[in-house]
Amino acid sequence: MEIPTSSPVQNLLDEYGESHQNPTNKMVHWVCVPLIMFSILGLLWSIPVPEALRAVSPWLNWATVVMVLAVAYYLRLSGRLAVGMVLVWVAMAATLRVVDAAAVLPLWAVCLLVFVLAWIGQFWGHKVEGKKPSFLKDVQFLLIGPLWLLHFIYRRLGWRY
Repeated sequence: MEIPTSSPVQNLLDEYGESHQNPTNKMVHWVCVPLIMFSILGLLWSIPVPEALRAVSPWLNWATVVMVLAVAYYLRLSGRLAVGMVLVWVAMAATLRVVDAAAVLPLWAVCLLVFVLAWIGQFWGHKVEGKKPSFLKDVQFLLIGPLWLLHFIYRRLGWRY
């Protein structure tokens, strides 16, 4: 079941979707958008936090701060999609902890490499599409991209968003 087409979140998803019609570009986004999210969170995770914050919890870091701010934005658009994003980010945070513990390179280096490669993929996908990335028009579309993917999952499951 869909929400009305006049809702703010649906309007943003539709506008984002306008420059994501090509099947190749869509496939690229299914790979690259999560990798970009993961790498940004990893880069933020790598920035040292004050000892007082680190003593509270190893999960309290700059990535967590950004996640909380993004969830606040998502809650304004759709509480149901916000819950989905929280679940995605919990999985990414757990994966970041594993990569941080197991990687040969520092976490920031792994994430920087993933970030650069994923953006190369994104720009290639948009070249195939023949349209500029949405965020060049409005930076908030950097936050809409992950929701755009998640809304397809919700639709497939028959969940309202």
